[in-house]
Amino acid sequence: MAGRHNAILPGNSKSRSPLMIFFLAFLPISFIFYISFSFHSRTTSIAIRSLRNPSSEVDYSFLSSLEKLLAKSQRSPDVGDDSVVDTNVARDVRILDDSVWKKETQRLYEEPFYPASSPIKVYVYEMPKKFTYDLLWLFQNTYKETGNLTSNGSPVHRLIEQHSIDYWLWADLIAPESERLLKNVLRVHKQEDADLFYIPFFTTISFFLLEKQQCKALYREALKWVMDQPAWKRSEGRDHILPVHHPWSFKSVRKFLKNAIWLLPDMDSTGNWYKPRQVYLEKDLILPYVPNVDLCDSNCLFENGPKRSTLLFFRGRLKRNAGGKIRAKLVSELSRAQGVVIEEGTIGLAGKAASQSGMRKSLFCLSPAGDTPSSARLFDSIVSGCIPVIISDELELPFEGILDYRKIALFMPSSDAVQPGWLLSFLRNVSTLQIKEMQMNLAKFSRHFLYSHPAQPLGPEDLVWRMMAGKLVNIKLHTRRSQRTVKESRSLCTCDCRRPNSTNASLSP
Repeated sequence: MAGRHNAILPGNSKSRSPLMIFFLAFLPISFIFYISFSFHSRTTSIAIRSLRNPSSEVDYSFLSSLEKLLAKSQRSPDVGDDSVVDTNVARDVRILDDSVWKKETQRLYEEPFYPASSPIKVYVYEMPKKFTYDLLWLFQNTYKETGNLTSNGSPVHRLIEQHSIDYWLWADLIAPESERLLKNVLRVHKQEDADLFYIPFFTTISFFLLEKQQCKALYREALKWVMDQPAWKRSEGRDHILPVHHPWSFKSVRKFLKNAIWLLPDMDSTGNWYKPRQVYLEKDLILPYVPNVDLCDSNCLFENGPKRSTLLFFRGRLKRNAGGKIRAKLVSELSRAQGVVIEEGTIGLAGKAASQSGMRKSLFCLSPAGDTPSSARLFDSIVSGCIPVIISDELELPFEGILDYRKIALFMPSSDAVQPGWLLSFLRNVSTLQIKEMQMNLAKFSRHFLYSHPAQPLGPEDLVWRMMAGKLVNIKLHTRRSQRTVKESRSLCTCDCRRPNSTNASLSP
């Protein structure tokens, strides 16, 4: 045996020496990468565990958080009501405007070292209960009705949860200050102290759970209530925040509120959901959907790494309208391809389990446009550790002034993606190193898309106010200009370029 071994060794030394050299060269790189991954995994895991520590009583479940809030509201004394009953509104507007001027003058001249990073001050309107608590109770009392479906088979109450950003922001703002963790936003109780005004009307719940005519009547009442407010009249709504996260919500009256800051899922430049000059990035804010699947933290990512045998996964409605027609073309191109799973499905409990399982077994998750350019599936894939493959040419993303999505997602032009073989060829050529780096970034980025109560630092609620801080100077600029310019004057136009058919219009009244 020894002689045979010695006879073979010289013949292999020449053929294997390059391989051995490559192995020895690659070993330090592998070790560094392993240490880096382990470090990021541990730090991210610690962050997630601290966020989800049961002793901290953090709720990531809409149903659980809502149940506690409503139980607390029953034990609390009745809140006030900001409804306007005085007929001399012009006087009230003048008084408020003078008070605001005095506050801002004091800040400018008497507090010259007022920190630029001071918290945003938000006044939360005390609206009548029919716009707030009554709608939350309506949801609470009916969400177990599993037969309540939309026309395309999606559970109504799960859709409401996906668009429940109005609840999460409001619940944080109205919580006692001693229980809040966010330091970049402060609720104030005097309107003259406020930078912004929050309208706590649950537009999505009312749209889905009220009869059509009843819903429209409530929308009109809410519209009148808001527009009667002296603070609204003072700025014509420019410093008011209106959550209209579902593209159908508040649709019948929102043209009257076009100056307000809208909280949206996307801009929808197709014109199917928002009219021209109603929504644009300078004024409005894109917020993520609430994920439909559970978080796959760094430990989960590590455990599921070897199990990710599917190259590309998609589960959802295969036929959509408007910009979502790209789905049918992609299904036709990708069906029956090796390493690809394409499934029809909705967002019910069974759909959640199937989506969660499929995403955790996949390297890449397809995220094409839906009826609008955005899709909740993008955020499901992010929290699942599945690299999103975004095929939506008109998509606007949440918090893009803060987050660089190129570090966690691949963006594909739809014209390329539908070409035979192009998409799969591209994905199969993504390097293992790039995949690992993007998976590590997904583990870190996930926290930015987890709504919770109390709201967590660097969570989506926190990033909302970081983005709002960048809008404040522009809001005050256009508010003051609107107060002094002659209504018929051409000077109402701003310097924004007006392109044909553009929704990225100016802040004119």
